[in-house]
Amino acid sequence: MFDLPPGFAPHFRKSPLTEPWEPLYSKREGEVLTIGLLIAAPHTNARGLAHGGLIAALADNAMGLACALAGQGAGAGVGGIVTVSLTCDFTGSAKIGDWLEIRAIPVRVGRTLAFGGAQVTTGDRSVARASAVFSVQTAPSPPPVG
Repeated sequence: MFDLPPGFAPHFRKSPLTEPWEPLYSKREGEVLTIGLLIAAPHTNARGLAHGGLIAALADNAMGLACALAGQGAGAGVGGIVTVSLTCDFTGSAKIGDWLEIRAIPVRVGRTLAFGGAQVTTGDRSVARASAVFSVQTAPSPPPVG
């Protein structure tokens, strides 16, 4: 039986891409958004290690969500985030049974661009680091009253 680390709950954002990787978990601490999952066979490559594509996709997801949430909180009128550039450097590995955490932080959220960073770890070991640039889509203006 697996004990979920403190603060984590089922991930609040579902998407067709991440559905096969469920269950995913997340927690928010201020502007930091962390996505976590227990590595299982569907997450791995032929060597039984967490697939780089999984790590990159979840880092992109976490950074985009962190930036979008920060933009909404700052009253920036963020309607959505679209990835422009994604960089992921792999520094280690995770295997079946490892708890993987993707800790994302918005670096800067502007009117047209947002920048995010992420650290991917299992326990005290680094697995990857990522950074991304996002295009900020403005939220539609509410219709005039009256």
